[in-house]
Amino acid sequence: MRILLFWLISLYSALAFGHFQALLPSTDIVSQGKKSLELKLLFTHPMEQSLMSMAKPTQFGVLIDGKKHDLLDTLKPQQQQGKTFYTATYPIKTPGDHIFYVEPAPYWEPAENKMIIHYTKVIVDAFDAQVGWDAMVGFPVEIEPLVRPYGLWTGNLFQGIVKKHGQPVPFATIEVEYFNENKKIIPPSEPFVTQVIRSDANGVFSYVMPISGWWGFAALLDGDKLLKNPEDKEVSVELGGLMWVHVATTLSP
Repeated sequence: MRILLFWLISLYSALAFGHFQALLPSTDIVSQGKKSLELKLLFTHPMEQSLMSMAKPTQFGVLIDGKKHDLLDTLKPQQQQGKTFYTATYPIKTPGDHIFYVEPAPYWEPAENKMIIHYTKVIVDAFDAQVGWDAMVGFPVEIEPLVRPYGLWTGNLFQGIVKKHGQPVPFATIEVEYFNENKKIIPPSEPFVTQVIRSDANGVFSYVMPISGWWGFAALLDGDKLLKNPEDKEVSVELGGLMWVHVATTLSP
């Protein structure tokens, strides 16, 4: 009986935490020698590397120098673990920071009895311009970076402001998770899978990234309106403002 109870608690914990909409480019810094960028869109548990099926996103695009470019038609559906995810190729032509963003279709999570919409972005610097990384897409929930989100070493501090409808959100919950590609990290227990932090009274949060790779920051807030689930019942909505940040291994002096 105790073993069964432990299994149920562990299963619920895995379901209740760690939903992340991933938007991962092949690199976060494009040099003069590179001409195109590969992007992967997955709805996943990043540390555990398990997928949930994605429907085609509501919007997918890139923000460059204040102008949005619709990339929805460039998405190609793929299959992994029997689940659907998407890829896209984008040609880099102009210098400046490229803010790739996605609004996924609402996802029904029966274990939490809610719909999930995670508005997600990632910033790629093109040709060392280093301009525009703090521009906002204009999502209902969004993270405004206070630290340039590329060219970071392990051990660097990342800071951002959680905003809802353009206003800072005090004491918001932010889940942080490592994209554990190839499952090279084995968490010793469940609390190590998803880190949980809070923003301060001004909506600002801070986190030091200890290992190299991609890190996802998910600011999770309650939606203002109900949505209908697949059974046509109105349920609450979890809105997420997500941002992905890459860090490189610190070199020894």
